[in-house]
Amino acid sequence: MPFGSEGVEPGIGLALSGGGFRATLFHVGSLWRLNELGVLGRLARISSVSGGSITAALLGLRWSQVGFQNGVASGFQSLVVGPLRDFCGLSIDVVAVGEGALLPWKDASDVVRGKYEEHLLGTATLQDLPDAPRFVLNSTNFATGRDFRFSKPYAGDYRIGLVRNPTFHLSLATAASSAFPPFLSPVTLDLDPASFEKTDGADLYGQLAYRQKIRLTDGGVYDNLGLETVWNRLDTILCSDAGAPFRPSFDFDAAWHQQALRALDVATDQSRALRKRALVGDYQSGSRKGAYWGIDTAIADYGLAGALPVAPAKAAELAALRTRLNPFTEREQCELVNFGYALCDAALRARAPALGRGAAPSWPYPSFRLA
Repeated sequence: MPFGSEGVEPGIGLALSGGGFRATLFHVGSLWRLNELGVLGRLARISSVSGGSITAALLGLRWSQVGFQNGVASGFQSLVVGPLRDFCGLSIDVVAVGEGALLPWKDASDVVRGKYEEHLLGTATLQDLPDAPRFVLNSTNFATGRDFRFSKPYAGDYRIGLVRNPTFHLSLATAASSAFPPFLSPVTLDLDPASFEKTDGADLYGQLAYRQKIRLTDGGVYDNLGLETVWNRLDTILCSDAGAPFRPSFDFDAAWHQQALRALDVATDQSRALRKRALVGDYQSGSRKGAYWGIDTAIADYGLAGALPVAPAKAAELAALRTRLNPFTEREQCELVNFGYALCDAALRARAPALGRGAAPSWPYPSFRLA
């Protein structure tokens, strides 16, 4: 579906990229600063993929509890930051792959979903998300090659139609969004085809199989920035990108599975670069307002006096951290949160000053400064 085809309206959208626990923590820092500036409570839509969906899912679930007062959520740190940091100290992917291989009645994706349910999201469903802002957790439909969206009003993709007011568990939607192939993928939905409503453009609706067994993989396969569903809708776009920067390398195994993963990295890098260039082009032309910040962005590039200092060597170290769902240390967690906070602050004050007005920035974790 072409960008902009859904109609652009006034409002602020936030896109949270993929990138495993590294992204989850980086986005926590971004949200921390957005909350301090009073921007978090003004968001109209939050779109996420993969590691970003872990952050978004808990934020959406706790939205009504965080206590917005004068535009700032006083409970953000205790109800969102704390549980997410605890979760990012767990081993998820290795356990999931191991149990999925040993237990014939369970897939790796089932184990991941169980971890989300047990440690983070409970048995909440999409109907437990707020009406506003709209939270959209994105996955990729293997059969159609399109974005399969999970949200409170509907789930589905535009080629097969929509399920209205879906009751999928939030843990399932998060698992589908973060089902990194081939190890944590696919998440399979066995559905009643009659639950789908035919919508304009649903050219595959008439083929029953597409609505009966749906196999989903990581939302980052289709759109690693999680950008499309906000770019199509809103005139102000904020994009927090913790995706893995592509690194040229001779040092990779030529085995078939390593070639496949390397090819996926190349394709993902090109897709991200194209979307990023188009977004920045929209900023420059004035057709969109907002700001982009990425984990491989040099904070000095914003040219902002008073930006929190980040040593280039430390920035490079954090950008090179793994994108796994395995335990992150205290230092790794605090530094990633600080990095997301610092880059979000600099991007907003330099590129979207109307949104960047507020209290001066200060490190969320002063003991883990990045300079």
